[in-house]
Amino acid sequence: MSKMPTVKDVAEYAGVSVGTVSRVLSGEAAVKPMLRERVNGAISALGYRPNVTARALRTSRTDVIGLIVPDITNPFFAQLAASVERAALESGHSLMLASSHNDRVAEQSHVAAFLDRSVRGIIVVASSDGPALHLQAPVPVISLDRRFGTFPLVSTNHAQAAALIADHLYGLGHRRIAYIAGPTDTEAGRIRKEGFVSRIDQFGESGEPVELEIAYGRFDYESGERIARDLLSRPPQDRPTAIAAASDQQAIGALRAARDLKIDVPRKLSVTGFDDISLANLVVPRLTTIRQPADMLARRAVGLLLEEPSGTGDEMIDGALIVRGSSGACPQPKADNAGHRS
Repeated sequence: MSKMPTVKDVAEYAGVSVGTVSRVLSGEAAVKPMLRERVNGAISALGYRPNVTARALRTSRTDVIGLIVPDITNPFFAQLAASVERAALESGHSLMLASSHNDRVAEQSHVAAFLDRSVRGIIVVASSDGPALHLQAPVPVISLDRRFGTFPLVSTNHAQAAALIADHLYGLGHRRIAYIAGPTDTEAGRIRKEGFVSRIDQFGESGEPVELEIAYGRFDYESGERIARDLLSRPPQDRPTAIAAASDQQAIGALRAARDLKIDVPRKLSVTGFDDISLANLVVPRLTTIRQPADMLARRAVGLLLEEPSGTGDEMIDGALIVRGSSGACPQPKADNAGHRS
């Protein structure tokens, strides 16, 4: 088996010094274009692959970005991780992924492990809020979707997006609404709830008041199903005509509960989500939700990380309302005796 080509082999093939090859490999601008072309031609011809670890030892950084998410089984975080990987590849970097399983200790040990591997930078979707971390990281750290410590945050404008759902349900005539909130120990969970509630309060001040009930859960299917089952097991006159959930997983759980209790969505009940995971467009009925711009969020997070110097300010990107079949006009009293719509 032939041995792997070395930097020396590349230099000999290109007719240049080893130093010139090293400067081309490290991306230095001060190399004559003609020499750079000869070196790149030799690299291609010989099939030379630079030793990333050895280069990292010299430069104290690799072309790897670390990403930590709270729960890789959450479809939104899986989609976000795929978007970050694409954005990293577009900028010539590869991705190293870790899941903290919503555990702050695990999260911090992943950060330490990434730093040991000399990553170019770290993007963290935080597990939960907690005492602000004053981590002196030798590489840039960016928070994505959920704030990590005191590091700059790239996220959807959760308050603006939640208000869009409130507008949508109020516009459909719903005045008895239940809101399934996310965990209060996450900034995203709190801001989505506050955005929704403050918009509903505004309607109450200027128009017809809304009877709003708030229940708290995790961002998962089980929470949505359990809470919706409690809400929908009441007599028809006491149950909400719309359920707005803080995540698509919760909303899909609520659709399941409605189905089990034989409550027609959207004729008798409207259900809305937040995230626009792939499954939102597959469930029956398809889910009205907020689309988080995952690709744009990922590109901005990677962009801020790689800027020289790296970005230090928060960035908010607006979410978009995606109206599908799970939301409809508020059911009117005695509508049961009217013409049945199939």
